Amino acid sequence: MGIYRKFPTIFGNQAWDLEGEALYNQPAPPLRSRYILNMRVDASNYADSVSRVLGWASRGESRYVCCANVHSVMESFDDPQFRSCINGADLVTSDGMPLVWALRRLGVSEAARVYGPDLVPAVLRAADREGLRVGFYGGTPNTLKLLSENTGREYPGLVGYEFSPPFRDLSPEEDQMIVDRINASGVQILFIGLGCPKQERWMAEHKHRVHAVMLGVGAAFDFLTGVKPQAPHWLQSAGLEWLFRFAVEPKRLWRRYLKQNPRFVAHFAAQLLTLKQS
Repeated sequence: MGIYRKFPTIFGNQAWDLEGEALYNQPAPPLRSRYILNMRVDASNYADSVSRVLGWASRGESRYVCCANVHSVMESFDDPQFRSCINGADLVTSDGMPLVWALRRLGVSEAARVYGPDLVPAVLRAADREGLRVGFYGGTPNTLKLLSENTGREYPGLVGYEFSPPFRDLSPEEDQMIVDRINASGVQILFIGLGCPKQERWMAEHKHRVHAVMLGVGAAFDFLTGVKPQAPHWLQSAGLEWLFRFAVEPKRLWRRYLKQNPRFVAHFAAQLLTLKQS
């Protein structure tokens, strides 16, 4: 079963947005950003995100991309150190609709969702067109095997590295060995599926050590392989994906959604009120 469903159209050497404007071979325009509870979120779209990733990767730059949602914002709100990891990213996309709506309320009318599980296949297809190699870091061994096999069937030779790290802290020696293997593999784009906040911390710690563009894509590995069910599109568009995920995994996710979602609404409302009064 293929993992490639919907993504922006990629033609030849150029990524195009819906209006047909070539982006990949053009200098990237400045990002329009806003701070939501002091965490930076960038206004982007799929074509723009793919274009930036491919540009960095083709030049061999060490960069990292965060796909942010309400959970990311509240982790950032509670932990200034984690906030610095997000704010230090080269691109922070709106993975969830609530952040798209928040950006629009903050004056960025063109804000659009860039959802990790849809960004992955878009980048894979573009990377294959450009002759770039990709790798996967994170997930369980079984999930990673499925992901690599599916990707290999669709794009032979595209995957140059895969590793499922143990569920424990790595020693400095182990970590350095992993970095050496990633760099030796020659991958230019590395998808990180460790979940928030672990993946954002990992990418921040490994910038300039890992010679690739790193994309933190959360549960995308599980969704793309069908290991975990994905919310229907209409629920995602309504900003209710969290309700579907909570229904599927209540024991694991109840604290994230039932505690953090109301806190986000309250604190963001306070932010808007402060801005209105200033």
